[in-house]
Amino acid sequence: MEFLIGRLLEDAAINLGLRDVVEEVLDGLGLSFTALTEDEPDAALGNGGLGRLATCYMESMATLACPAVGYGLRYEHGLFRQSFDHGRQIETPEDWLATEAPWNFTRPESSYGVGFGGSVEDVEGRPVWRPRARVRATAHDTPVVGYGGKWANTLRLWAAMPTADLFDLERFNAGDIVAASNHEALARALSRVLYPSDSTEEGKELRLSQEYFLTSASVQDILRRYLTDHTDLTGLPDRVAIQMNDTHPAIAGPELIRLLVDDHGFAFDTAADLTTGVLGYTNHTLLPEALERWSVGLMQKVLPRHLQIIERLDSREIEIAGPRPDGVGLIGDGAVKMGDVAFVTSHRINGVSALHTELVQRDLFPVLDRRHPGRILNVTNGVTPRRWLKLANRPLARLVTDTVGEGWETDLDRLSDLERHLDDPGFLEAFGETKHLAKQRLTQWLDDRFDISVPTGALYDIQVKRQHEYKRQLMNILWTIARWQRIRRDPDNGGQGWVPRVKIFGGKAAASYRAAKDIIRLINDVAEVVNNDPVTRDLLRVVYPPNYDVSMAEKLIPAADLSEQISTAGMEASGTGNMKFALNGALTVGTLDGANVEIRDHVGAENFFLFGLTADEVVERRGVPGHARAAIEDSQALRDVLQAVAEGTFSPDDHHRYDSLLDNMWNNDWFLVASDFDSYDAAQSEVDRVYRDPALWQRRSVINMSRMGYFSSDRSIREYMAKIWDVLPVV
Repeated sequence: MEFLIGRLLEDAAINLGLRDVVEEVLDGLGLSFTALTEDEPDAALGNGGLGRLATCYMESMATLACPAVGYGLRYEHGLFRQSFDHGRQIETPEDWLATEAPWNFTRPESSYGVGFGGSVEDVEGRPVWRPRARVRATAHDTPVVGYGGKWANTLRLWAAMPTADLFDLERFNAGDIVAASNHEALARALSRVLYPSDSTEEGKELRLSQEYFLTSASVQDILRRYLTDHTDLTGLPDRVAIQMNDTHPAIAGPELIRLLVDDHGFAFDTAADLTTGVLGYTNHTLLPEALERWSVGLMQKVLPRHLQIIERLDSREIEIAGPRPDGVGLIGDGAVKMGDVAFVTSHRINGVSALHTELVQRDLFPVLDRRHPGRILNVTNGVTPRRWLKLANRPLARLVTDTVGEGWETDLDRLSDLERHLDDPGFLEAFGETKHLAKQRLTQWLDDRFDISVPTGALYDIQVKRQHEYKRQLMNILWTIARWQRIRRDPDNGGQGWVPRVKIFGGKAAASYRAAKDIIRLINDVAEVVNNDPVTRDLLRVVYPPNYDVSMAEKLIPAADLSEQISTAGMEASGTGNMKFALNGALTVGTLDGANVEIRDHVGAENFFLFGLTADEVVERRGVPGHARAAIEDSQALRDVLQAVAEGTFSPDDHHRYDSLLDNMWNNDWFLVASDFDSYDAAQSEVDRVYRDPALWQRRSVINMSRMGYFSSDRSIREYMAKIWDVLPVV
């Protein structure tokens, strides 16, 4: 559903080996390449890690010459543009398509009809779906250039258009303009907004319709391309691999079966076997709200033929694997469970970190795993070093090349050679200078763009990611309040002084997610107080630049000293921001969650600021009655912070603004902010201790960076190619 591609001009120039040449030519013409790249719109096609990972994978597939097409939707407005009004998040439509993108190639020859609703009739013993509404999917292609320019793949984005035959001209001319335009309204809605709110039945229907629109157009396109060169569809699994990125396209299984049975005359069982041979499913989350469940009534209304197929698949699963326990199945409690649909229709199901895959197997699909052994495997996520080091941090990339030589861009394990220079004062000084330059670049951008002034000599402590309670931005800002209170009580910190900190946040909250939006407002309210406090402002700043996107990340990540990866253990599937920060030399404060576990294993426990409960301890703690209240009562620092929030210290105009957050902290605290607070506090004290020794900090930073070779998306894609897709490079 999302590809967070960012700006493409500089990325393509780097991968074609032309960046420096282009810059030199433009300089000769009195033009700035940087200004040109900044002028390119940042495509509003994604939200966070899921969409950014998909883009890293597309770039790595092109670099490795793995022939692939990425299928998504060409959102007119994307997610939303975030701004702040007195600290509150305000959502307005994105306008990234206001200027025609030169990367967009419209492909009118690739256009497919997609139906919705209607009924299924029996015609001579065969089911025939007669949709109530139909739209056309039109293809818009964007090239994805691999590093070295030897191969390029295609990102194909679908836009919805009304079909001319369904426009009711007679009703329109009779004055019934709205009814005559219903199909046009449906088409516009399908590719207008990423993740429309599903808090209403209409919103749920639109989401399901969007997902089917994407999936149907893509599967039809795949079959059309296959049949261009082959006549026998029984060979489909030998030539085609379809990877479903989370449950959003999980309707792909039923759709492929429908096309094989209804359009190509296959028997159901044969079609189902072919489908399983083609499909793979990547699970990205254990969160219930992300493992979609659609009511049977909604599925019947929007996709009646597919509901029939899912019911048949459910019965077939029992025929294949035998009787099963109650509560297990593709349909249950009046809902279609799309995670289970994706599992049953795929030959491989993968998690995205070692811990996450273990939890997928143990907690998410334990019964299906026993019934279909061997389907679940792990492919830990990765990030592309081309964008996240060579593009985002040019001074550091140059230092790497000068130190280890050419070629690390496609062989990230070469970074390990940096460790041979840990005792070279000249190298460490040069490494420190690259961080200083990144901070200068960021501070200049913050000043120019938002009129925000921050010191460059401070520790830059950054948490940027989608706003969600499990990611625990709340714990971060509560600790920031504790820091502020301590500085006010003892400005000299017992004579040893305070390590100056700049706390930077970034990320959007879903428009209907009240708690996440309250946390955003609290961060901004705290910033208003802390940044204007003459006692603390030189020692602590809080910054929340609005509308976090790829281009902002490219400025923030290189400047970070400390990476905040503090999710409740067992809830973050992997994370990729943790990899980007470490690749740029930031140290991590984090829990044993997602890929943090593997990062810590690679960089060494002594180079990772660990805190908090483990995933198993989280489950145990949640079962303790009154755990939240007990943890707060045991922590004087946390009690002082919550008291300040309750008294309206940060909301003097409305003392009750954060009553809901406070009530949740005391009486529920599902994400265990209180239980982990003191451990987090202790880890931050250790951060201060290490940062006071610049040589020690730089040494650990270099070690972090040097051991990031495993976390290249090239390694991830090689594993997909070998373990799931069975495909070889074409170059």
